[in-house]
Amino acid sequence: MEFLAGFIIALAVGLTGVGAGSVTAPVLILFFGLPPAEAVGTALTFGAAIKLAVAPFYLVRKQVNGRVLSLLCVGGIPGVLFGVLVIGALDVRRYENILFFLLGATIVGMALFSLYRSLRPGKRRVGRDRLGWLPLIAGGIGAEVGFSSAGAGALGSLALLNMTSLTPAQVIGTDMMFGLVLSLLGGGMHISMGHFSSVIVWKLIIGGLAGAFAGANLSAILPSRPLRVGLFLWLSALGLQLCWKALV
Repeated sequence: MEFLAGFIIALAVGLTGVGAGSVTAPVLILFFGLPPAEAVGTALTFGAAIKLAVAPFYLVRKQVNGRVLSLLCVGGIPGVLFGVLVIGALDVRRYENILFFLLGATIVGMALFSLYRSLRPGKRRVGRDRLGWLPLIAGGIGAEVGFSSAGAGALGSLALLNMTSLTPAQVIGTDMMFGLVLSLLGGGMHISMGHFSSVIVWKLIIGGLAGAFAGANLSAILPSRPLRVGLFLWLSALGLQLCWKALV
């Protein structure tokens, strides 16, 4: 079951570009019964492995802007540390329902926002770079990733599209590398705190590597927009289930 879950999640990532963390954490909680902090740590570790496997392709194609990536890391690294510490401090049974609700609300909010962007794509803003804002924005994104494992893909790409003059290809590559840094650091911290399932994560990774390869090849054939809309609707349903789980 874990192999199949890893394959499907990575396949969806390859087809739609949606971050692995957004999908993996709610699946691990709802279908595999992992506690919130353990699900987030496992999702970040899985996401880091998938991104690490594809990172060389972006580097070889020169799709990564080193200066922009450095500015993102200046804010993102302390942000993800803060997010991990917050969920670690709340990782006790009496706060479990609060974590379920917060994670669910985060997933729903990000899924609906991404759905809106997919259905009503706006024109890209053209103008001078506003790189000075990137560390502050990246700090918020990092905190979100450390706490819920979600956010680096959707929020990072949105910031880069609106605040830099990077090409779409550079936005994808730079944001992917930023997500890799956050996943490695956040996942490593969660592992050091015992917030991960070693049995599940390796099965996810094995299935995920196959799924990522399949998704990368199918993405050139299948239309991405309908797939993204369907995935965002499904993520919204998963998030609402987490909120309901916190209330009952």
